[in-house]
Amino acid sequence: MRRPRNIVILTGAGISAESGIDTFRGAGGLWENHRVEDVATPDAFARDPELVLRFYDMRREAIQTREPNAAHIALARLDREWAARSGGGEVLIVTQNVDDLHERGGALNVLHMHGEHLSVWCGACDERHRWVGALLHRPPCPACGEAALRPDIVWFGEVPYRMDDIYQALAAADLFVSIGTSGAVYPAAGFVRTARELGLQTLELNLERSQGSAWFEETRLGPATQIVPEWVEELLR
Repeated sequence: MRRPRNIVILTGAGISAESGIDTFRGAGGLWENHRVEDVATPDAFARDPELVLRFYDMRREAIQTREPNAAHIALARLDREWAARSGGGEVLIVTQNVDDLHERGGALNVLHMHGEHLSVWCGACDERHRWVGALLHRPPCPACGEAALRPDIVWFGEVPYRMDDIYQALAAADLFVSIGTSGAVYPAAGFVRTARELGLQTLELNLERSQGSAWFEETRLGPATQIVPEWVEELLR
């Protein structure tokens, strides 16, 4: 591949799986024992808020016991060093994941398109707040005092965050990399097509080929903790 200047990296559940965070579609995955319709839609929250809040309280508690792995740390290194190595180029990590392992691994330029477990959103005043505790007891919003907090997660049927920023970054990029994604969840699954239409180089790093693998110019298969550090090391030489 030609040496790029600006890089957009999409990460999915596969990059956090080796940290012990269940993947969406894997055996024993995130939604085990719960239908998506029961815990991950606005209708579900309106119908049974206790079930939804209990479910996300468990997930929020669990991710705080996990640690970033070698793949997160390698991408954080790329984030820190790329500008100097590329003469002012930029790296944007767009993640579908709602954990904070990229940030705890040291990455700074991270965009959470599906929201974050450690954030809450107030339906009364529209404010967002960092949150590490439970929501089941319906605590008041720190800003307005109303008991209208919900997980700051993009549920099915809702629009992912900062889509304009993502497409602007793709338009300015030279390389699009997808790491640990299934290629089944849109709109993220369509980013590679946009990248190809824009003339970007495209690379897939995954445990197995994704549903959109045919759109990538190059695919490298293996555990994220192995192939991501290898790719970063190669890029930074």
